[in-house]
Amino acid sequence: MFWIVGGRDVLLTFSNVFADPPPPWLQYQLSHPAWLGFTAWDMIMPLFLFIVGTAMPFSFSNRLEQGHTKANLYTKIIRRTLLLFIMGMVVQGHLLDFDLSKLSLYCNTLQAIAAGYLIAGLLILNVGLLAQIAATAGLLLGYWALLISVPIAGHEVGVLQPDANLALSVDQFLLGQFRAENNYTWILSSMGFAATVLLGVLSGHLLRSKLSPWQRVLALIAIGFACLAGGWIWDHWLGFPIIKHIWTSSMVLWAGGWSFLLLALFYLLIDVLNYRRWAFPFVVIGMNAITIYMANRFIPFDDIAETLVGGLASHLGIVGPALIALTTMSLVWFMLYHMYRHKIFLRL
Repeated sequence: MFWIVGGRDVLLTFSNVFADPPPPWLQYQLSHPAWLGFTAWDMIMPLFLFIVGTAMPFSFSNRLEQGHTKANLYTKIIRRTLLLFIMGMVVQGHLLDFDLSKLSLYCNTLQAIAAGYLIAGLLILNVGLLAQIAATAGLLLGYWALLISVPIAGHEVGVLQPDANLALSVDQFLLGQFRAENNYTWILSSMGFAATVLLGVLSGHLLRSKLSPWQRVLALIAIGFACLAGGWIWDHWLGFPIIKHIWTSSMVLWAGGWSFLLLALFYLLIDVLNYRRWAFPFVVIGMNAITIYMANRFIPFDDIAETLVGGLASHLGIVGPALIALTTMSLVWFMLYHMYRHKIFLRL
């Protein structure tokens, strides 16, 4: 969320002060590849799904220990899934335009989280850890098998192009006029969304295990490198490329590997070594992540920042855009800090 609500612009504008333009490698890592490949900026969406999965073993176990029944949890899963889908349509699906010609039913990160959360939640409540691992593998292998073996009209089997692939064909057929006009896919890709959440669920089980803290760190690192290796092999040796737009199984493993490694790093720093003070600015953002994700679509923080410091920025030359970006980020953070201090935390 830090990067989404302004961190990216702050980094780019400040780097522009010292290198005009910013180095190509930095611009590339802070953008989405057109089709093939994977960048740091691509990590944001899968990491959202992964961390949702990480939290699920904790939240589900806590609720069951508090006396909630499985029926209560089923109700919560369905309620949260529906809310996330509706919020996704509000943010990116033009729901509030009240114009059917603009409406997109399934086109947003929140809805991908909803799909993954629904499938993972049902599995957690009904099967054990080994079955959850098997389901993750089954989803990845099944999605791969479908994309490379099911033909689509007018193309050879296994085609994976921006305008021609099975996942896109399924979306076009089922969503029709309510499909967003881009080359991202959603319905069939929900198998990959669920697998990403389930990788997070595995990390949550690991963090709840009886292993020592250092053993947990080492296990997270080992699984992370194993996922990276699996994603690389699937891409380079088995010919199933890393493509975030259609959420290929190789991409799930590649992003999952980095997610495990990042979790290991922050678990080591915060929980094992107890270095916590540095993280406070990010805690403020994370405690109301859904709030700012939605608010950022409705509150023109950048316009407010331009009004506040635009005049000064116009006299600062190359430093001006950096001042505006920093002011925008500050407005977001202090709004969230106000909510944090008054213990206002919006949850689904």
